[in-house]
Amino acid sequence: MGKQGSLIRNMLAGRELAWWRSRADQAARLSLNDLRSGRSKARALRGELERFLRIAEDRLALPRIGSSAIMLPYNTDWSWRPALWRTPLPVPGQSSAQTKTMLGDEVTLFHDCRHSELTLRQLRNQREADLAPYGLRMDVFGFDGSFLSIVLDLPPEAAQGLLRRHLVRLDSIIEVEAPLEIFARLNVRHGPNTEQFVREISLEQAAAVVEFDLAYSNINEKRVEKVWLDLIFENPQMNQVVIRDLTFSRRPRAEI
Repeated sequence: MGKQGSLIRNMLAGRELAWWRSRADQAARLSLNDLRSGRSKARALRGELERFLRIAEDRLALPRIGSSAIMLPYNTDWSWRPALWRTPLPVPGQSSAQTKTMLGDEVTLFHDCRHSELTLRQLRNQREADLAPYGLRMDVFGFDGSFLSIVLDLPPEAAQGLLRRHLVRLDSIIEVEAPLEIFARLNVRHGPNTEQFVREISLEQAAAVVEFDLAYSNINEKRVEKVWLDLIFENPQMNQVVIRDLTFSRRPRAEI
């Protein structure tokens, strides 16, 4: 029934297309009642066709939705790309975003603006060079606050087996409309204490890499509970930031 069913569906689709082509040719001569009826049917059909095209174009565009392809350093024992950069969100964006606005389950916006003029939106990456299917665009217009950050909660696997001999790496592709300082702060909670590591993300190249060396810390390896990252934006007013990709990886430092 597979090949035969496909032939029948193609034949019916061809007849449907021919019928609508004929109706379009006759539209100038149809009665108003027939024209009104045909318009209602055409609008209903157009809605379904446009919905199909949106889904098809999204799925067929590069890179593939759900892709976890990451360029990893040697000896990596854990890696991760947050869901916002892998799969479509149910709510793709927020305008006038308030503090603690979430995009998905892993990304949260924090700021202290009295009047928010910030917009967050998930966008589809379609460049051949992109490995991440999606990106995040943040538009900042007026900014009357003192801080702006995006917090990413890393999954439990990031904390499991985390040792002081580990290097935690952040790979990012970030585009900005105007010069901007961005800092990455890695937070590791161990028992009642939280260790923090701060690095500046250089925007001189399209792909930026920062590494956090846990050797210079007092982490209690037996009590690591949670890991999260703050992306901190300094003086972000009147700027557009597009984070095309964001990935994390972990590897043990080479023994000397």
